Amino acid sequence: MNHYQDHQHGHASAPQMVSLVDPYVYQTLQTIIGRTVVVQTAQGNIRGALTDVKPDHVVVDVAGSPFFIRIQSIIWVLPQ
Repeated sequence: MNHYQDHQHGHASAPQMVSLVDPYVYQTLQTIIGRTVVVQTAQGNIRGALTDVKPDHVVVDVAGSPFFIRIQSIIWVLPQ
């Protein structure tokens, strides 16, 4: 029985993680690393220095404290 057949019969050997990546947002955010940004989420906005960008999250430094924000939760980003 091959891997595909295992999944058809519900005998998966290990859980699979699925993460959607928006490559355009990811690539665009990488171009503004080091700049001050305002990031709007459903919970409000965060203003600080964009210090890192990963395929699934960004890191915004706010007064020395890192905030890890999932890219899927971002509504908009305003570079300063």
